[in-house]
Amino acid sequence: MKGYIYTMFQGADPGTGWVMTDPIYTPIPTLGACMPNIRRAVETGDYIFSISGRVDGTNQYIVGGFQVADKINALMAYSKFPQNRMKQMNDGSLRGNIIVDKDGNKLDIDYHSNHKKRIENYIIGKNEVVISKPDEIKRGRKETLPMLNNLFNTKEDSVYRVVSRWRKLNEQQIHDLISWMNSIKGKN
Repeated sequence: MKGYIYTMFQGADPGTGWVMTDPIYTPIPTLGACMPNIRRAVETGDYIFSISGRVDGTNQYIVGGFQVADKINALMAYSKFPQNRMKQMNDGSLRGNIIVDKDGNKLDIDYHSNHKKRIENYIIGKNEVVISKPDEIKRGRKETLPMLNNLFNTKEDSVYRVVSRWRKLNEQQIHDLISWMNSIKGKN
């Protein structure tokens, strides 16, 4: 078992009101278009964790993670998860992480490049742990950097210096990370 942890793009911080589009943490979590390199590398049983994107004046935090239950392509996901189909809202924002239409074609509203690399390995998850309540987010912001420094045996002053865009996790690091997240949620 292995895992990966990655930082979302700048501004992607659900604690500041940004709405998660990928990954989507629901009772069946999914990762559909972002991080094709990680989606390609993981296997059933592995873990994927995401860190909020940078926002000026706000500490980043580990938003959530889940175990990989299955990998399918985007066209199969289109049928299986209609609620996750990408759509544009009235305010112009996007929702959903399935970036194809019913025929497998790229959506006009999809902003990702390398479409062909992004339509394979749609990740279906299980066993998700999500930091979502205001008190959890506050504690997560305070403890994420020290937790990551401890996890990777570093002494950096920013999340980016520890993780950069993404980083691989071994089985013990996965266990420690889940245990820490569960403690924030009051499950330990």
